Amino acid sequence: MSDADVVVLGGGVAGLTTAIVLAERGARVRVWAKELAPWTTSAVAGALIWPYHVEPAELVGPWAVRSLREYEKLADAPATGVRLVTGVHADTPLDFMPVWTGALDGAREATAAELPEGFTQGLRATVPLLDMRVHLDYLTRRLAAAGGVLEERAVAGFGAATRAAPVIVNCTGLGARTLVPDTSVRPVRGQIVVVENPGLTEWFAAAGADLTYLLPRPGYVILGGTAQPGSWDLIPNPATARAIVARCARIQPALADARILEHRVGLRPSRPVVRVEREQLDGALLVHNYGHGGAGVTVAWGCAEAAAALI
Repeated sequence: MSDADVVVLGGGVAGLTTAIVLAERGARVRVWAKELAPWTTSAVAGALIWPYHVEPAELVGPWAVRSLREYEKLADAPATGVRLVTGVHADTPLDFMPVWTGALDGAREATAAELPEGFTQGLRATVPLLDMRVHLDYLTRRLAAAGGVLEERAVAGFGAATRAAPVIVNCTGLGARTLVPDTSVRPVRGQIVVVENPGLTEWFAAAGADLTYLLPRPGYVILGGTAQPGSWDLIPNPATARAIVARCARIQPALADARILEHRVGLRPSRPVVRVEREQLDGALLVHNYGHGGAGVTVAWGCAEAAAALI
């Protein structure tokens, strides 16, 4: 007899939230993580809750709204790493994804005075903004409180998991490329610069040809970014970092002289569409939940519940 009902593969935000949903419903859950939360791609995420670089829109919208509601509840507790912050998403009409924008608190067209020079349109809203290192620690504690077990354990195939539990959930992100294997999964490289916060309280994002965002937290600001399809390079590029700071300083001049605290690189696990599907494998039920692109945190709870519904 197995001591687990479900083995979840992957310890990032997708794996942890899926494991929590199942454990809080009474399942005996084990999470096998190649890398524990502080070293996952999720830990590098800017974590502005917003649908970005993810399809299909007809599913992403409801998944994002479900996650939004969870983060709004968590924002009441500082230990979760979740805050509600107001800002502007430039070059974005109010109706770009009606199910999403209709769910946002006070979403409206930005006025000309609220737009930086060079932008003529934007959507102003209050959304969750997460400190991912704090949030992943919260998810780890919440999983343990629900009776889930987290283990640092890499797998080369599904065999060990099928012998350990009757249900396996694949939340391996980029790892699905070789594990499944699924060659439609590919990295989209993101580089960010972390600087001291010179007093910014609102976020800004523009997802154009030059991806630009500044995401303030108490004490620091995350400046971004890049979206480089197919790049596996995890080394920060100094020229790219300078360009990121320059773009963000055009939006907020106080950032030009802000002290740099850290450089980070993460690889978004991109796929033409998110895969939340199930199949039978060696007598076990295998449920996939991967391919979230640049919106893993944004759709985490919606996808977790969709995966749970397949079990």
